Amino acid sequence: MPQGADKPAGQRMRADARRNVVRILAAAEALIAEDGADASLEEIARRAGVGSATLHRHFPTRRALLEAVFKDRVAALCAQADDLATAADPGEALFTWLRAVGVHAAANRGLSASLTRDGGDPALGGGCHDMILSAGERLLARARAADAVRPEITALLLLKLVGAISLASERDADGPSEADHLLAIAFDGVRPR
Repeated sequence: MPQGADKPAGQRMRADARRNVVRILAAAEALIAEDGADASLEEIARRAGVGSATLHRHFPTRRALLEAVFKDRVAALCAQADDLATAADPGEALFTWLRAVGVHAAANRGLSASLTRDGGDPALGGGCHDMILSAGERLLARARAADAVRPEITALLLLKLVGAISLASERDADGPSEADHLLAIAFDGVRPR
């Protein structure tokens, strides 16, 4: 979490500092997708158009930056689930969201493993997992009510399936695309027979 984001209401981050944080996070996300969680901090700063000192002022450690990227990605997936919660076709909404989760996981390129290595913050992983599971359960409930999925399918099973496929393809040059293709095959087994 960038310093200053949790300041009391009277001590908000300046607008230019907020823009820098947004640029740093965008550059970090792109570079992690290309090079993995060990991406160069100097290259992230360069792509963000900021100096190394600015990057370190907002993210004092590599872990702080990786956690912020991870939290942003999870928040985006949950927002997408919220957007899909009223879609006309609940089954397609669920599968669209699960494909997004798969592409996200494949693009992580070691991000999750890096955050759990060396003791990591268990609250981060647990909180993010709970958010994703809750979002998936909401979409699955609608899909199940529309008879778009087999009744014994659970959100946890679906997320494990997505995670396994993403892990298997995250090191491939076109991992997100391959994960999406494999997920399309797997979803045929999730639909009612």
